[in-house]
Amino acid sequence: MMGGPMGGRGGPAASAPRGPGMMGGRWGSQYTPGWSMMTPQERTEHQEKMRSMTNRDECRAYMEQHHQQMMERAKDKGVNMPARPRRDACARL
Repeated sequence: MMGGPMGGRGGPAASAPRGPGMMGGRWGSQYTPGWSMMTPQERTEHQEKMRSMTNRDECRAYMEQHHQQMMERAKDKGVNMPARPRRDACARL
């Protein structure tokens, strides 16, 4: 399955584009809750949003909203999803 930005199984590119806040972010099914329930456009928008983050509070608020949205999608599809993300995507800020 071609899930990641470089065509792998959701793995990150070692030289992922860097934004003002998120340095070398990682994307894909192993890193982003709900990745498989997002459209390619939503994935791109999520990556851009995460790259634009400049402070931890803003990032955590966005991630909480994103996770709730993905939890709703998972419930609608009958898919189990962890109640919390496995990693803190905002830790680098």
